[in-house]
Amino acid sequence: MSQGEQAQTRAIAMKSLAAVLLVGSLLQLAGCSPPPDPVTCTDGTSNCTVTNTYGSFTDRTICHAANVVYPSTEQELVAAVAAAASAKRKMKVATKHSHSGPKLACPGGSEGTIISTTRLNRTVSIDAERQLITVESGMVLRDLIQAAAAAGLSLPHSPYWYGLTIGGLLATGAHGSGLWGKGGAVHEYVVGLRIVTPAPACDGFAMVRELGADHPDLDAAKVSLGVLGVVSQVTLALQPLFKRSVTFVERNESDFTARVAEWGRLHEFADMIWQPQHNKVIYRQDDRVDVSTPGNGLGELFLFRSVPTALLVGGRAIEEQLQENGTDIARCAAEQEGFTRQLPAFGFTNDGVSFTGYPIVGYQHRIQASGSCIDGPEDALLSSCAWDPRIRGSFLYNSGFSVALSKAPAFIADMLQLRDLNPDAFCAALDGRVGLVLRYVKASSAYLGKHEDSIDVDILFYRSRTDGMPHAHADVVDEIEQMALGKYGGLPHWGKNHNFAFDGAIARYPKADKFFKVKSSYDTDGLFSSEWTDQVLGINGSPNIIENRCAIEGLCICSDDSHCAPEQGYFCRLGKVYKKARVCSSEEDY
Repeated sequence: MSQGEQAQTRAIAMKSLAAVLLVGSLLQLAGCSPPPDPVTCTDGTSNCTVTNTYGSFTDRTICHAANVVYPSTEQELVAAVAAAASAKRKMKVATKHSHSGPKLACPGGSEGTIISTTRLNRTVSIDAERQLITVESGMVLRDLIQAAAAAGLSLPHSPYWYGLTIGGLLATGAHGSGLWGKGGAVHEYVVGLRIVTPAPACDGFAMVRELGADHPDLDAAKVSLGVLGVVSQVTLALQPLFKRSVTFVERNESDFTARVAEWGRLHEFADMIWQPQHNKVIYRQDDRVDVSTPGNGLGELFLFRSVPTALLVGGRAIEEQLQENGTDIARCAAEQEGFTRQLPAFGFTNDGVSFTGYPIVGYQHRIQASGSCIDGPEDALLSSCAWDPRIRGSFLYNSGFSVALSKAPAFIADMLQLRDLNPDAFCAALDGRVGLVLRYVKASSAYLGKHEDSIDVDILFYRSRTDGMPHAHADVVDEIEQMALGKYGGLPHWGKNHNFAFDGAIARYPKADKFFKVKSSYDTDGLFSSEWTDQVLGINGSPNIIENRCAIEGLCICSDDSHCAPEQGYFCRLGKVYKKARVCSSEEDY
């Protein structure tokens, strides 16, 4: 490296460090400006567009719709479905914050109807004696777990982000982490569901179907991608309010491959965070304890806290500079400082204010999920969630996929081998604040759920705002994902992934035919289906989009250099460990 390059590396790394230190010092002082409505219209509730919470679907398309409706009761929901069904209009559901990366909320074309569940956000009933709660589908997870706690009850598992709605998280099979009991997926606790579907004219074009715990269609409806109809109400089985004891244990990688299959069976809420750039694994040792155990801890993950907008914009500018002009040394220095300077215990505190040491003991509703950046009053965007599309802040890809637990040790060994070939490439490719998050998911009876105990892998990584612009060492992430899906028969997360990951995925669901039978019965004309869901479910066409630079955008797996960015030195090459992978690699990597 020349002296000029070394000077540039030091300068960029110091700027990154300064920004990270500033974020760390101000993070707890931030207010919050909640995310915007994902649906916007130019003429009242007509001529609309719908997006997701990031302001961009994975394929960057703009989704149009003729109109949006905001039912606030089940009766109004039935009327909305009937109006669209009588006119043979396509329909899709949009949730309050719309957190799915793929375009599940897009009806296709410009003549469809968006049904927003924002106003379907109430608790219908709580039966403390039977330990049941019934809520409307638009209720966000935060409000559900608080309502349960107020009645002395707990939802046993949930995703870590509480900005999801109950209807939305069921549609995509969202989950926490756990193999004990029924496991970590919320849909495993669904014991009743009311869903509004199209109906014949003689039945008024719409009907409410009530599915109890023993109804044969419940296993189709509780993970459905929204293609059966609109869920109106959900009944969940709860448990008496309990406490958890959380300790994050940092270890080296020496026994990573051996421990991955056993850790989830040792602790009820176990997960793992692999920090490949540090050769470390952070094990979440997390179990329920007696409610008499002292402690009022709070799990408030730093990624979900509000941050001053100026810091987000400045941090993103540095990130873009590193991508365009930086070296691997500078990129890794910035990522490593981001990890080092983050809040202790990932933002968990012993009393809601400060971290004083392990274990962190607290009630389930205070530990299981967080998302304070959606909680506060509007502050004119002085602060926001990191990914708020109204500012030029964080802009990332989030890929999620699962591998059968029986295959997880071999998969981990392959990832370690890939990392060891070029540690700097791994470091530069991934978001160093997090690393790779591994959560445990138990086999499910849901037709579109996991059919065997699995480890779910979450990866965050840089995304350019310029269509088709490559980012440093993207081949690392692409090879990992192709390895998981191709070599190990993994499954993509329905709510977060690139297009190519869904190609052929439905063939790996043994009960898919049962799901399609229910789909055909509930929505004969496919009014809740779209071109996208038909492609993902293998009904018609492929989710792959073959065009120049399609592999850069995750729209395809490259088979030609034109699918990469040859003008910028990125060519279609074989994977380094998984030789059947086809990834876009820069000339300097070969």
